[in-house]
Amino acid sequence: MTAWLVLRRVVLFVALPVLLFVAWWYASADSVQVYQPPLKTILSYLPSTWRTLLGDLVPSLTRLLSGYILALIVGIGVGVLIGSSRWLRALTEPLLEFLRAIPPPVLVPIIILVAGIGDLTKVLVVLSGCVWPILLNTVEGVRAVDSVVLETARSYGVTGPARITRVILPSAGPQIAAGLRQALSIAIILMVISEMFAASNGLGFTIVQFQRSFAIPEMWSGIILLGLLGFGLSELFRLAERRALAWYHGLRDAQRRS
Repeated sequence: MTAWLVLRRVVLFVALPVLLFVAWWYASADSVQVYQPPLKTILSYLPSTWRTLLGDLVPSLTRLLSGYILALIVGIGVGVLIGSSRWLRALTEPLLEFLRAIPPPVLVPIIILVAGIGDLTKVLVVLSGCVWPILLNTVEGVRAVDSVVLETARSYGVTGPARITRVILPSAGPQIAAGLRQALSIAIILMVISEMFAASNGLGFTIVQFQRSFAIPEMWSGIILLGLLGFGLSELFRLAERRALAWYHGLRDAQRRS
């Protein structure tokens, strides 16, 4: 039965991508549009394009992970602080709602003016967009911690940093993980956007160069690479999340079986 469930999950996992791939293949087979080449043509350019983009992968991933990790530190740290204090939450809520409503791409010119045109700018652009889902989900997760659990921890002398690491963060973990997952998708988008401004390398920069030089099949190949990169990072995050929150997923699985 377990093997059947695993097989079923695998089939469901690959069914939609395969159907979309087949639909794209046949829908574009007779295309003569310059900007919409057949999928067969795009795939023929994949090896050469990916060799070209290989040198851009490392700087792009470095910027993405740097901004993401900074957003994780800031978002969780500030989120725990705000979520643990009712008056601080009431004081900062209007400001947080205002700041998160500003689209991060709008801030790119301002960040360039402040930080220049180096890698720091790209990292700050990723940070400016990723921090909000992490911060707000952390605030809500901390707010939702059961008061009975907090009082029990206090009665056993669990206070200070131990209260945060052993009680608050584990209890808020599932909601924090949801914010981290949202932030990862945003990070990939902002990484590409940041590399379109005053950059000399990176996936976003090279794909735009393909577009500007009318290398359309190469451009589409780069877009496919970005999609696969996002998919791979999402799967790595899912595996890390299931390991970090094994108790939570085990509880949910037990509830489903009961």
